[in-house]
Amino acid sequence: MMGSRIPKLNHLLVVIILVSFQTETLVVQVSGSEAYVTLLYGDEFLLGVRVLGKSIRDTGSTKDMVVLVSDGVSDYAKKLLEADGLIVELISLLANPNQVRPTRFWGVYTKLKIFNMTNYKKVVYLDADTIVVKSIEDLFKCGKFCANLKHSERMNSGVMVVQPSESVFKDMMSKVTTLPSYTGGDQGFLNSYYEGFSSAHVFEPNLSSDLRNSRPVPEMERLSTLYNADVGLYMLANKWMVDEKELRVIHYTLGPLKPWDWWTAWLLKPVDVWQDVRVRLEESLPGTGGGKNPTEELLVKLLFLIPLFALIFCYHRSIIQIQKDFFSALCRNSLHDNIRHLYYRLRASGGLAYSAVGVSSSSINDSNQQFFNGSLSKVPSYLGGVSVLVCFMAAIVAFALSVTVVPRQVMPWTGLLLVYEWTFTIFFITFGGYLHVIYKWGKTTATQAGSASSHDYNSGKGHQRLVSGCDVATWYYGLVMAFLAVATPSLPCFLGITALFLR
Repeated sequence: MMGSRIPKLNHLLVVIILVSFQTETLVVQVSGSEAYVTLLYGDEFLLGVRVLGKSIRDTGSTKDMVVLVSDGVSDYAKKLLEADGLIVELISLLANPNQVRPTRFWGVYTKLKIFNMTNYKKVVYLDADTIVVKSIEDLFKCGKFCANLKHSERMNSGVMVVQPSESVFKDMMSKVTTLPSYTGGDQGFLNSYYEGFSSAHVFEPNLSSDLRNSRPVPEMERLSTLYNADVGLYMLANKWMVDEKELRVIHYTLGPLKPWDWWTAWLLKPVDVWQDVRVRLEESLPGTGGGKNPTEELLVKLLFLIPLFALIFCYHRSIIQIQKDFFSALCRNSLHDNIRHLYYRLRASGGLAYSAVGVSSSSINDSNQQFFNGSLSKVPSYLGGVSVLVCFMAAIVAFALSVTVVPRQVMPWTGLLLVYEWTFTIFFITFGGYLHVIYKWGKTTATQAGSASSHDYNSGKGHQRLVSGCDVATWYYGLVMAFLAVATPSLPCFLGITALFLR
């Protein structure tokens, strides 16, 4: 009899020990009754979560900052968040019951799990694409559910104050498949669940404690624009709907333009605020200071070197030939002769005096005219139009490939310079290859012509061929195009244009 009781007692003891360990872990994780919460589905939003946490800490807050992390987040990302001082809590994704929805909304219903964080009395939820610019501690005075009302009497779930409740969460789960969602995501569901939200009173943070405690806790309260400033509306009007100095939270809601994408900084002025916080991120793990990623940093270095090696590989013969011509000319002639020779080449692009080699200018002009008259008949009339089309297509393809190759979350200047470098490299290789094909075709056509005028032209051009290592006009054209490519995107900065419309 005693022998049968001993295994049962041992089993009970093991259960008690496990429960005590779980309770201890919970106590370690939860250091207060209030917390800031955000959600991370994948590593793409990792930098946004880090910057958000840094912005909250910069306001002087000491409350818990919890990141609800799904299965799609890497172990390195979890380790980095913990090194930043954030509490990482693993969760499973809630399936989106809506069949008609944007692809990016596949896991947004997981946000509803903040209503079940009953280890806290109140939580302030912020999307990973938000940033806190001023203390928002007063939000913890808000009612049981608070959010910002956007246009068309619809709430935005990017910033919410929630009083967690197991009963509310269970009720939500029972209605997930029945309540409609106009967005196909959690925001539409919450608008249906809190049906009378548009009629709720506006949250008054400056209300006295005595007056606030004398009233019942509101079921719902609306947050002002100060707590959820929409950057999309700023872009249209070039100003905020409220005093910029009073802003508390900026929400980067303009579609796919997220603040961590390098090109967004060149399109939206408020992204500067986000980038300023990013550069102040501490180096929690090696190579992560300033929001950097060690893997991306190595990739950036490779992306900088690859175009240089590609150009050298494609044009190494021309470079070697130019080098040989330069040194041979340097050895044959004095420095004064070389400078004078270069001056005439730049001035006339090959129009040196042929009398120096026994060929008169008039005979060369006559032979040139005869040669071109015979060759033009061989040139297709559509070649010019095709060349222009190929040029534009090469430029478009080069730019598209460059944007695809450059990592999205590098610093704005790094991304811009890499895109320029790769665009020019790809353009020179593709369009240069096309010109090389045209050159070969033209050379073959001229050879097949076999006219006497062609022979006279080539014999008179002997000296010019030796000194024409490169076409000066082509270099002029390339330099001017490079200048225009750099100057054109910079015009808004020079002209002070920061928005699509005037104030």
